[in-house]
Amino acid sequence: MSDTSVPRDTLRVTTCDTDETLAAASGLFNRYRHHYGEPSDGDQRTLGWLTDMVESNMLTVYTASVDSLAEAPPIGLATGHAVPASLVMGRFWLLRDLYVLPGFRRQGAATALVGAVRQAARAAGATRLSLVTEPDNQTALGLYRRLGFRPVEGLASLSLDLAPQAIRE
Repeated sequence: MSDTSVPRDTLRVTTCDTDETLAAASGLFNRYRHHYGEPSDGDQRTLGWLTDMVESNMLTVYTASVDSLAEAPPIGLATGHAVPASLVMGRFWLLRDLYVLPGFRRQGAATALVGAVRQAARAAGATRLSLVTEPDNQTALGLYRRLGFRPVEGLASLSLDLAPQAIRE
């Protein structure tokens, strides 16, 4: 087993907005989806979806890479997007997805990715940065708390499934 320890100063976070950077992100995005039990839809479908989301300004995709590795493939991925904040007539940002390859966890990549989303949200004038995660994901909850996120009391998260069963399978 090789040592995959990553000094924090060698991490590089990239905003994926070109064919090349989105292609690099698509393989990692497939692994993220698989981690949550979704089947792989193939790199071309994933790349097409990511490209569509980025080009329509519905999603911003970030990857973290280790500069010292040959060709620096991404080791982590985060996505974020702006959401209207009606009551304050502004916008907030949602940290939508965060994933780091298992061999590179607890070495600063997730912190760097959240930091990039946070910086972009601030630069866009967002009033806050929000996220949703499973209540039993103690590792993620610990990270988010260390980064200053706090639970929102008094709100319930609800969802209405609009996709036909055949599409979800």
